[in-house]
Amino acid sequence: MFPQPDDFKTESDALYALLAQQPDGVFSHPTQFKNWTIENVIGHLYMWNRAAEQSLQGGPAFDAFIASVLKDASKTGLRPFEDKWLDGLKGRALLEDWHSHYPEVAAQFSKVDPKARVKWAGPDMSARSSITARLMETWAHGQEIYDILGVVRQDRDHIRNIAVLGINTFGWTYKNRGLAVPEQQPYLCLTAPSGEVWEWNNPAQTNRIEGSATGFCQVVTQTRNIKDTDLRVTGEVATQWMSVAQCFAGPVETPPAPGARHTARTPPVFQPVRI
Repeated sequence: MFPQPDDFKTESDALYALLAQQPDGVFSHPTQFKNWTIENVIGHLYMWNRAAEQSLQGGPAFDAFIASVLKDASKTGLRPFEDKWLDGLKGRALLEDWHSHYPEVAAQFSKVDPKARVKWAGPDMSARSSITARLMETWAHGQEIYDILGVVRQDRDHIRNIAVLGINTFGWTYKNRGLAVPEQQPYLCLTAPSGEVWEWNNPAQTNRIEGSATGFCQVVTQTRNIKDTDLRVTGEVATQWMSVAQCFAGPVETPPAPGARHTARTPPVFQPVRI
């Protein structure tokens, strides 16, 4: 067994615990991410968890799903496609369906060879990479929920998976933008939530990134602008990378402007929905 499936479940459990205690009115509230509501975020995680499960199982179902995504989303965008897929599932019912499903995904991934190849919308990937991507998405999209509720998340050391994903997509970030890939990756010295120090690459004095692992993960997932983190960046390559880093698949996305993504100082007050 490899740890990433449990890491994915742990992160999902924390997000569920945060939302389970909220009144029903929370789900329709917009976040700081493209005006997505909290309901949109959970629906997005739920649909792509289902997709990852189908890819692991193999067969024509996943191929048909991806074909529908590529066909419909190219015309109307991903957000309407996800609403169509959810077929009216909303609010607390959506939360509970997502909550009942993600442990199954974790359990299924925990039983396979982490090196087994699975299909995805882009190139095939390993089962380990697939469930790590689900962890990354849950952590990254969870950030907008923690932010709008005014809660500072207490991270755990399993975010190392996200840091590694950020490092592994260094070259892809440049290629995705049509830029030449620098020959030398910056030295990284990150402090884990536990206080442990994580290091990668050669300890160059003129090309380095130092600070919290949380800050680095926020930058590579584009949930924070580099200026809104504690990262200390030295050198041209390190500075450029942190200005465009993108560890998730898809077309080029622009990182948030300074101050655009933050923990709300005054969380909204939600009234219970009366039916």
